[in-house]
Amino acid sequence: MTDRPVVARFCPSPTGNPHVGMARTALFSWAFARHHGGKFVFRIEDTDTSRDNEESYQLLIDVMRWLGLDWDEGPEVGGPHGPYRQSERMDIYADVAQQLLDAGFAYKAYDTAEELEERRNAARAAGKPSGYDGLHRNLTAEQVAAYEAEGREPVIRFKMPERTYTFHDLVRGEITFDSANVQDYVLVRANGQPLYTLTNPTDDAMMGITHVLRGEDLLSSTPRQIALYEAFAEIGIGGGFTPEFGHLPFVMGEGNRKLSKRDPESNLLDYKPKGFLPEGLLNYMALLGWSIAEDRDIFTIPEMVEAFEIGRVNPNPARFDIKKCEAINGSHVRLLSPEDLRTRLVPYFQAAGLIDDEPSTIQLGLLSAAAPLVHERMTLLTEAVDMLRFLFVSDEEFAIDEADAAKNLDEAGLEVVRAARDALDAIPAGRAEWTTATIEGALRTTLIDGLGLKPRLAFGPVRVAVTGSRISPPLFESLELLGHRKTIERLDSALG
Repeated sequence: MTDRPVVARFCPSPTGNPHVGMARTALFSWAFARHHGGKFVFRIEDTDTSRDNEESYQLLIDVMRWLGLDWDEGPEVGGPHGPYRQSERMDIYADVAQQLLDAGFAYKAYDTAEELEERRNAARAAGKPSGYDGLHRNLTAEQVAAYEAEGREPVIRFKMPERTYTFHDLVRGEITFDSANVQDYVLVRANGQPLYTLTNPTDDAMMGITHVLRGEDLLSSTPRQIALYEAFAEIGIGGGFTPEFGHLPFVMGEGNRKLSKRDPESNLLDYKPKGFLPEGLLNYMALLGWSIAEDRDIFTIPEMVEAFEIGRVNPNPARFDIKKCEAINGSHVRLLSPEDLRTRLVPYFQAAGLIDDEPSTIQLGLLSAAAPLVHERMTLLTEAVDMLRFLFVSDEEFAIDEADAAKNLDEAGLEVVRAARDALDAIPAGRAEWTTATIEGALRTTLIDGLGLKPRLAFGPVRVAVTGSRISPPLFESLELLGHRKTIERLDSALG
């Protein structure tokens, strides 16, 4: 670590849906910056006009906001080094490319695709590296004129120094690349389009990025970027230093292969509607390569920030386990206060059409009273919707699950329902009398003491008749919230 104030960054491309691997990189970069009291820069790599789109850009913004990964510089926030979308920085890249050409750090190469492929095949056949062979490094003015007379449009290549590159990776330790394996590379396409190899180092240099955390698939490009930073220092671009690099392990999916955008568990957009908390998802993603302690899986994000050290990231691939992700989310659900839980549940009940877009006082009161009944039973917030639906639906929309009815509301079950109905109807309907305690007392006296039934056989048919499902919150508390009238009506309906 250097003595410079930490400035870390996250620079995704707005192509397709945001995915888990991307968010894990954002989380580690953000936590690293916050741990060291530094800045976190968020910028958008949107120079590929064939794949980038505004919808994906907005999804990136929304996902970062939902996860709570706030940024100090970037879209919607601004900052001294804007603009923060690469598509708006094309003049900057063109100027930098020209400065590299003028200073002799880059050159124009006029090779055709066919010529390149022929020479690469020959190199492979000879057992040599198949990267660019530097043939156009030192063209004469006459050769350039001849190529341009043919109508050839050149790419701009960076002139790699012929030396070994050794650097300390923040995750993997010391790494060395031999110059034979690091050939001259393209900075700008023949059509003038700058590549990632130019745009990201340029932005990092100009924005003062001190630490670059990224996926291990980019490890092989690091010596190229180190050489480019050294050239930048020579021509006065940026702060004159090279960032430190840390290459994060792959996130693996099923079959021990890298988790891809096509894997369903990879799509970040699915997690919020399924009922995940951002805290739970971030907690699990942090475990994909890092841990707060050997014997501890559950922690808050502030606790992660306080403890996060990049050197403790495991360089080995991490496997994504959706079941463990759900279990950790459930732990975070149980950490919510009753008030916070109700607030988080409101959008899901609105989406299900169970409460209004502008919830009434009665609806919010019912949700506040009902949520504690399922607080300990949830792993996902959507499960509360399923378990509490019976309290919010109208009489016309209430339905009993057919499979549960077949198992619980046969002839014997209906006899239980009939006895329960009469016992409950005898309780006065007022709030003072219609309580959990009086409901439980009436049902136990009638069904267990009177009919000699075991609790499962006694309460199962009543539960199905009133809630519509054999899986529901505690029965007696549920009946109190449902109310005397609706309880009797649903029992009557089941008997009808």
